[in-house]
Amino acid sequence: MKLSLETRNRGDVMIVHCHGRIVYRDEVAALSRLAGEVLENSSKVVFDLSGVTSIDSAGIGEFALLHTWAQSKSADLKFASPTRLVRDLLDLTNLDSVLEIHPSLGEALASFQSSEVCADC
Repeated sequence: MKLSLETRNRGDVMIVHCHGRIVYRDEVAALSRLAGEVLENSSKVVFDLSGVTSIDSAGIGEFALLHTWAQSKSADLKFASPTRLVRDLLDLTNLDSVLEIHPSLGEALASFQSSEVCADC
């Protein structure tokens, strides 16, 4: 199954729903293009990974690159609902210690609100 990407706004947060596989070549290139556009226009982004069926080293590398892009633009980037396969690979590569990963989309969205509340703590 090729990668299908859909974006939705939830308030000031842009959600990118990913369905299919994030693998070398066309799929990673499509994710990269869309992520570039999203990060140009939004400072709060969540990638919903609940529909990702497979991922390879190029996909994992793209997540690391997205994190770097977001940091360079002072954007807040989060990942939500990784499937067991994706979660295991993020753990194995230690990207789970770099990326902000939430077990559900709702928790990722809620984390934006709690970071705004504590901004002046």
